Amino acid sequence: YGIVIDAGSSRTTLFVYKWPAGKENNTGIVSEHSYCKVAGAGISSYAADPPAAGNSLKTCLDRTVETIPTERHAETPLYLGATAGMRLLNLTDPEATEGVLAALTTTLKSYKFNFQGAKILSGSEEGVFGWVTANYLLENLVKYSWIGRWIKPVRSTVGAMDFGGASTQISFVPREKIEDPESEVFLRLYSQDYKVYTHSYLCYGRDQVMKKVLSQMMI
Repeated sequence: YGIVIDAGSSRTTLFVYKWPAGKENNTGIVSEHSYCKVAGAGISSYAADPPAAGNSLKTCLDRTVETIPTERHAETPLYLGATAGMRLLNLTDPEATEGVLAALTTTLKSYKFNFQGAKILSGSEEGVFGWVTANYLLENLVKYSWIGRWIKPVRSTVGAMDFGGASTQISFVPREKIEDPESEVFLRLYSQDYKVYTHSYLCYGRDQVMKKVLSQMMI
């Protein structure tokens, strides 16, 4: 089992994943086991009250304790990744950002899972994770064949556009060389190499766009 907490700009969701002990071509075959939507807005909204950010996770964490077998808790990795909402907060108020992350860490460490960290994802990380998710679900990276084994699909990967609350990410495998090294991410999945172009546009998410529109209407 593994637990991933997706701390987006407008909401937070806890996902529980599971996979068999073995791997296919050095990469696990992962499936979603369950998920829990955390009540309230995104964690960046707790800038004035950091402890409340940690407390907001407890209901879902308590449910996860019941979901995963007790004997697996200590070996179950637990990650929290925050996205553009926290990237924006970190630009305007680094001290509040540290307070929120510290409160989250305190709460997550109080559970008996294998805590791996609470961090703010870069735009590139957020983009490429979205690309992997889209292509994995579309079975473009690996597929279970009719002959009873996992195979590399013939079809190509697709691009992914993630329109979030505070940012938008565009990621794809280009046909030409990627000129900007900061926009290139190298991945090795199921013994196949991928060079992915990914770029994040901060403040071009839904909520930020709406704020810009409303500000113009007020003028």
